[in-house]
Amino acid sequence: MGVAALEYRIAAVRRFNRFYTQKIGVLQEGLLESPFSLAEARVLYELARRDQPTATEIARDLSVDPGYLSRILRGFQRRGLLRREPMASDARQRRLSLTPTGRKAFAPLDTRSREEIGRLLASLPDPDQRRLVAAMAEVERLLGPASPSKVPYMLRPPAPGDIGWVISRHGALYAQEYGFDQDFEALVAKIAAGFITECDPRRERCWIAEREDEPVGSVFLVTGSEAIAKLRLLLVEPSARGLGIGARLVAECIRFARHAGYREITLWTQSVLVAARRIYQAAGFRLTRSEPHHSFGQDLVGETWDLTL
Repeated sequence: MGVAALEYRIAAVRRFNRFYTQKIGVLQEGLLESPFSLAEARVLYELARRDQPTATEIARDLSVDPGYLSRILRGFQRRGLLRREPMASDARQRRLSLTPTGRKAFAPLDTRSREEIGRLLASLPDPDQRRLVAAMAEVERLLGPASPSKVPYMLRPPAPGDIGWVISRHGALYAQEYGFDQDFEALVAKIAAGFITECDPRRERCWIAEREDEPVGSVFLVTGSEAIAKLRLLLVEPSARGLGIGARLVAECIRFARHAGYREITLWTQSVLVAARRIYQAAGFRLTRSEPHHSFGQDLVGETWDLTL
């Protein structure tokens, strides 16, 4: 990445920070018309939602300087908001909790926060609310801890609009991650359209993975011949990778193929799709053929993987 690109991205992040802090009013002298600063309100929130945390735990989780936190806590104690109790296992540590006065002071702040966010969301139509929440989740995923969130997901049949989503996300993700051109999106659209118009529900299925009310993955199992099924269009969104969704989608294809009476599943993929190849291999597929080709604007190695049922 060049210097100019980096400077542009730095400016973009700083611009967003200015916009969002102004939007939620964190630079006002009293947050949400309260007597508390943003830092004080964050500490109050941690004290209200936790069961007697220590100052060390709060400083660590808020990434705040222990000395600064100590001054905030002393201020809370002078105002009768905070109670400190020694730990039985370590007399040097104190368990912290809000007094009834502290909880009474926090309650309107918590209520106003919920109301402000509710008004902000209410100004947007439902689809835009969903996009906003998804974008925030993506920012949190990218900047947060490396371990994935354990938010559950479900597999379901496609609903109206899902097939269009499959086409759109394949086109966008494969262009972004592998440089594929619109020929690939056209191929996906052809496969998806064929499924809609010719699907035999006894022998063919599509599964959509859904997480937090949003589609995050897909796979199709379609007829190749009387004995052979084809696994097609396996996709998992970047925000949902690492949760086992891809392996689960493939497992559903195998389970259904056996139930439908197929003797074999075959699939065609590319050698550059490393994560997908690992899933196929772990599920018992064997690489049976590979061949270089130029498609989708790239020099590729196409691979056929087969699984005997």
